[in-house]
Amino acid sequence: MKARFLTCAAGALALVMPMAAQAGTPDGKLQVKVLGTAVLPEGGIDEIRSASVTLPAGTDTKASDNYVPTVAIEYFVTPSISVETICCTTAHHVDGSGAIAGVDKLLDDILIVPATFTLKYHLTGLGAVKPYIGAGPSYFLVLDSKVGSGGVAALGADSGKLKSKFGAAVQAGVDIAIGDQGFGLTVDAKRYFMKPIAAFYNASGATILETRHKLDPWVVSAGISYRF
Repeated sequence: MKARFLTCAAGALALVMPMAAQAGTPDGKLQVKVLGTAVLPEGGIDEIRSASVTLPAGTDTKASDNYVPTVAIEYFVTPSISVETICCTTAHHVDGSGAIAGVDKLLDDILIVPATFTLKYHLTGLGAVKPYIGAGPSYFLVLDSKVGSGGVAALGADSGKLKSKFGAAVQAGVDIAIGDQGFGLTVDAKRYFMKPIAAFYNASGATILETRHKLDPWVVSAGISYRF
């Protein structure tokens, strides 16, 4: 986890440093943000799609939180309208809850790229303070996932995975300009609506359990910005 954090942070700096050489202005067309981000998913079971194993009544799950560096790149079409995308990865695992609370790591080493594009509206006329709202599509690209120790012990699974999924996001936040050189502070909150599928397989590759999960993470960020 620490290695992934450092790799993502180094990538963020590599993206931003060349851009910082450009002349900054609070009214520039491009804005780059380097952020510390909390990814706070739910992960409860929304639907049991198929099961050849017996699950106790009240079986549920919970996805772990994660804290990562992220980069946002934003283009202003007009002073009030912009489009934004974010980059970096986030890692999680899924534990049991409800009737199977205490069963750890049903799925483990889940690595996700939350590819997101939002159309944003900025409230102008407040000087250095610029609140905004936004919404847009998202695709959670699952780069890696596997059955964890809990999935082996509780389900008898030999393998498992979380499948990539399309969804949507809404956001709200505020940018605060510092001086007239393009630098600023930013705070942002996104809510994703995402229901990916988890599948577990036996040694022969047959599906023993397939569930849909209400992942729906809150993604809360704060950091610095540079507009040019």
